[in-house]
Amino acid sequence: MARRKVNVISLGCSKNLVDSERLMRMLDGVGFDTCHEPECVNPSDIVVINTCGFIGDAKEESINTILEWVQQKQEGHISALYVMGCLSQRYADELPVEIPGVDKWYGKTDWPGLVSELGHRFPATATYDRIITTPKHHAYLKISEGCNRFCSFCAIPLITGRYKSRPIEEIVDEVKLLVARGVKEFNVIAQDLTNYGKDLYDEVSIAQLVDAIAETPGVEWIRLHYAYPSGFPMELLDVMSRHSNICKYLDIALQHISDKVLDNMRRHISGKQTRELLAEIRRRVPGIHIRTTLMVGFPGEGEKEFEELVNFVREQRFERMGAFAYCEEEDTFGAKNFTDDIPDEIKQERLDRLMAVQEDISAEIQQAKVGTVQRVVIDREEEDYYIGRTQYDSPEVDPEVLIEKSSHLHPGEFYNVTITEALPFELIAKPETI
Repeated sequence: MARRKVNVISLGCSKNLVDSERLMRMLDGVGFDTCHEPECVNPSDIVVINTCGFIGDAKEESINTILEWVQQKQEGHISALYVMGCLSQRYADELPVEIPGVDKWYGKTDWPGLVSELGHRFPATATYDRIITTPKHHAYLKISEGCNRFCSFCAIPLITGRYKSRPIEEIVDEVKLLVARGVKEFNVIAQDLTNYGKDLYDEVSIAQLVDAIAETPGVEWIRLHYAYPSGFPMELLDVMSRHSNICKYLDIALQHISDKVLDNMRRHISGKQTRELLAEIRRRVPGIHIRTTLMVGFPGEGEKEFEELVNFVREQRFERMGAFAYCEEEDTFGAKNFTDDIPDEIKQERLDRLMAVQEDISAEIQQAKVGTVQRVVIDREEEDYYIGRTQYDSPEVDPEVLIEKSSHLHPGEFYNVTITEALPFELIAKPETI
């Protein structure tokens, strides 16, 4: 009997992607063939959409995707449509009424019930086992769920609940399993890395976890995403300095530098403390590339506060930086206690100006790499170039390295290359003699 096919569509962040990969492995264990949009080629009987509900644009994308597949079902192209994830968790009562064409809605954590319903049994697989949808040499490693920070602009704690760490032993077992399958690069992710372990071990344990991962044979690169500045565990920096396979890279969302705006955001850190933290990070991990995210237009941000933010970016010269305009999220502290009174056109003007400053800084940092030798991993081969990344480049969000085809290189392998040219969002390189 032919196995039924399921197309899993994953929207939003890499944490969602890990859930989708786990779902695919579970479905495989109960007798389904799975594929991951957009790589699906063969028609599928069933579609599962893993939604994002973080900000307005993400919610709109999720709704539009659901509606597109409702139409596909109505036209007879698929037999069933299921929805899971953050959006369906947050709007569990409203969505079934507004979009009746979905067969069943699942939340952020109850979606394994979908597997039992479709397969009439629960698969006998490890909770962390999954089908990797990224290039086989790198994977995302989710170490926790939820968040305890309750920043005034963020709805994530309302969706995911309180912080729940996975045990160190279980995470290391997952790393060993993935290494055995060819994974060499691990992008460690959580809503808040720097709170890891407090619920399990009564103390923040991210340093111990990263140390254990770095000691695992076969792990070539570890990259850390989504640290929180308040209460940052300094011992993590010592671990980063001690291990050569921990990338000199830290993703730490700072959001703002104005004390007034930081207080309104409930970030529990001052501008002075932020600067001191950044100085200590750079002192303890020389050469580190810091990625941050900033927000413009939050209530309380006048021209003075915005100018302070622009000057902060000029001063810090972040190697990687993204920014977005504040969008009020219902039921958050910010929505309940502040008036979103900055016009959208002012928010956009500030966003454009801030990013223009960062683009000049990024171009200078890119240019400084010309003539240097960098270790890269090859992600794929294209017609004119091999496409790789340095330790300073996370998949999908950071610049890539375009490597001349003067030597035969293999995807998934590491090579030394010389940077010959810098473009705004890419580096050009040639391989060192092999």
